[in-house]
Amino acid sequence: MDPDPVEPPIPVPDVPGGDAGARGLPARGDLTLRQRAIVDASAIADIALRTGVASIVATSMVPTTLASMLHPLASRTEHDHMRFYAELASAQDPAVSFPAPTRPPRVSTRRASPVAEMIAHGRVENIRFDSSFTAVNPALRDLCSGFTRNNVVRAQHWRHSDGPHPTLCVIHGFMGSPYLANGLFLSLPWFYRSGYDVLLYTLPFHGRRAERFSPFSGYGFFSHGFAGFSEAMAQAVHDFRSLIDYLESTGVDRVALTGISLGGFTSALLAGVDDRIQAVVPNVPVVTPDRTVDEWFPANKLVALQRLVARTDRSLTEAAARFASPLNYRPLVPKERRLIITGLGDRLAPPQQAEMLWEHWDRCAFHWFPGNHLLHVSQPDYLRRMTRFLQDFMFD
Repeated sequence: MDPDPVEPPIPVPDVPGGDAGARGLPARGDLTLRQRAIVDASAIADIALRTGVASIVATSMVPTTLASMLHPLASRTEHDHMRFYAELASAQDPAVSFPAPTRPPRVSTRRASPVAEMIAHGRVENIRFDSSFTAVNPALRDLCSGFTRNNVVRAQHWRHSDGPHPTLCVIHGFMGSPYLANGLFLSLPWFYRSGYDVLLYTLPFHGRRAERFSPFSGYGFFSHGFAGFSEAMAQAVHDFRSLIDYLESTGVDRVALTGISLGGFTSALLAGVDDRIQAVVPNVPVVTPDRTVDEWFPANKLVALQRLVARTDRSLTEAAARFASPLNYRPLVPKERRLIITGLGDRLAPPQQAEMLWEHWDRCAFHWFPGNHLLHVSQPDYLRRMTRFLQDFMFD
C-alpha cells in the first residue's frame, strides 16, 4: 500500500505538527514562531466558533431548564436518573453499561448519489436498518422507543468492487453529519485509494435520524436533559456495534475506527466496549463533556441556572457523567493500536481533553497539529501519520 497516495482534496497549510513527548503536549515555548502564530490565531477564531455552538446547545437545553424551574417533580426525576447512571458507572463494567446487540441487523442498501461516487471514485451505498436499542434506563424506554426517525440506523458505505477490504469507520461531530462534507473534510478519498473500504456512521438524532421538526441536526442529543444525552450515547454505541455485526456478515475481518469531536468521544468510548476494533484514532476528542460545557458561554450560564434551580449536587453530576466517559473504562484496543490527534489551538475540544485520554490510555501514540477544531493545519502531516500507523494492523 502506498503510504502517501494522494494529496488531500481540501488544500490546507502543511505546517508540521508532531508527536507528544514523554511529558505530553509541547509547551508554548517549544513551538516555532510560525507554529505559535498559527496556534494563537486559530485559538481566537475557535472561541468565536465555540460561542456559536454553545448558543445552539443552550437553545436545545431550554425545555429541560424551564421544566426544572416550573415543575419540581421534573428536577426530582432528573436526580433519580443521575443516580441510576452514577450507579452503573461505578461498576466500570462496559458489558453492564453497554449491553451488546442480541440479534443481527436486517440491512437494506441503495446506491448513493453520483456525486458521492464521484468523490469516492468507487461504488457507494447508503445503508439503513431498524435499531434494536432498548434504553438502558427502564424509566426512559417509552420515551426512547417513540423516536421513530432516530430508531432507523443510517450509514454510508464506500466499497471496492473486488470484495470486502479492511474497513475504516468514521464518526462525525456534533451537527456535522453530511456524508459528503465529512468525506471531503476528513480526506476519506485518501484512505479509499489506499485500499480501505470506508463506512460513515450517522450518530443518533443527526441527519435523517433527526426527529421531525427538529430545528437542527443533533438537537435531540441535548434536548432531553442529562438522561437523554446518556441514552443517546448508549444508543450510539449499540447501533455502531450492530454495524460491526453487519460488516462481519459481509466478510470484513478488520475494522479501524476514527471520529472527530463528538465522534472522537464516541470512538474513544467504543474502544473500551468492543474488542473487535483493530485500531482507534480519536480526532480532537472531548472526554468529559460535562466539564467542557461548563466552559462554553452561554451554555454554561444555562447549565448553572438549571443546577441552581434543581439544587443538583455537583458530585452527583460528575458521578453520573462517568457512565458515558471513555475515562471510566479500560481500553480493549491494545496500546500499540491507539492514536490520539489534537489541535493545540482547539477551544471547543481543548487539547487538555485529549491529554486526559492519553494519560488514561497509558500514554499511547499522540499527535498534535497547530490548528483549531475546524481548521486542521498540517492535515496532510497527520493523514500521513494515520496512514503509517494503521498500515501494519490493517494490511499485514
